[in-house]
Amino acid sequence: MRGIQIDPQASTARVEAGAVWSDVVQAAAPHRLAPLAGSSPNVGVIGYTLGGGVSLLGRKYGLSASNVRAIDVVTADGQLRHADSEREPDLFWALRGGGGSFGVVTAIELRLFPIAQVYAGILWYPLERGTEVLHTWRDLTRGAVPDELTTVSRFLRLPPVPDLPAEIRGKSFALVEAFHLGDPAKADELLTPLRALGPVNDTIKTITMPELLRVHMDPDQPVAGFGDGLMIANLPDEAIDALVSTAGTSAKFPLASVELRHLGGELGRHRKQNGALGSLRAPYLMFAAGMTPTPDLKAPVTVEVEAVEDALAPWAAQHMYLNFETSRPRATLWTEHAYRRLRRIKASVDPHDVIRSNHPVPPAR
Repeated sequence: MRGIQIDPQASTARVEAGAVWSDVVQAAAPHRLAPLAGSSPNVGVIGYTLGGGVSLLGRKYGLSASNVRAIDVVTADGQLRHADSEREPDLFWALRGGGGSFGVVTAIELRLFPIAQVYAGILWYPLERGTEVLHTWRDLTRGAVPDELTTVSRFLRLPPVPDLPAEIRGKSFALVEAFHLGDPAKADELLTPLRALGPVNDTIKTITMPELLRVHMDPDQPVAGFGDGLMIANLPDEAIDALVSTAGTSAKFPLASVELRHLGGELGRHRKQNGALGSLRAPYLMFAAGMTPTPDLKAPVTVEVEAVEDALAPWAAQHMYLNFETSRPRATLWTEHAYRRLRRIKASVDPHDVIRSNHPVPPAR
């Protein structure tokens, strides 16, 4: 079920349930169109979108779930339903950010955007410079940043595997990833303070949408690992120092990746037509992850991920983000009003709670 139908005139893609983002990006690119893909080429389109979907272009265009036109879903009674804003509007609302508790999605119709190229890449610094890199990046995000620019600050430790370039293989870095839609000169102006720090490498350039999926350097194939995240309400100096002391060069058990994504822009604007996850109201999202290729690594990786979360807990937001969370109370994933409505919709389409998801929504009783 990996079929994809591109409608260039309508700027939409109909995507079947087994498709991953690289499938859709490759299919749309010849038409000079692009979806709101995630940072990984092999993440499933449907699960990503049901949980909201934070694209590297989301500050400009919002959540992936907010750009869905229609959804085909089999509900617990065996019916195949076509949900959109006019037919099954409640179910359509619930599926856009409410998770997978409401049925088995077989296909989804997504909005595409007229994007053929993006000015994007990475500023690389030694991990030892993490403090100044994070402070400078945070200052950038507090300024008048246009929606066209998204940045990610990250501690990255690369394994000593032969398929990585020699200059980064087995080394550790503090990175700033930048993704800009529009005039590269405007991005260069905004990134001036970060470039003034003297990165050891600067790969920011104009690239195609298929190339964009490689910038974040997620693995091409699934790998064993554990990760968890937080939405961050504020990032003062004390928060940055706490993160650096926990996840930087003095980390007790170094993780493969600890990142902070700048949100805001359209991601933070709650539109009436949006779904159950109408917006992300926190300005930052943190995600920490480590690889666990052998069972004995699960415990130390889990402990370190929890240590990073604990370090940033004083600045955590009230609500979390479904796709980056593993074990949060349901009340932290949606507003109280949205959660009550989700439970009522669940009761109408699956009163016996036949279909479960990673973040279950029990039917209202």
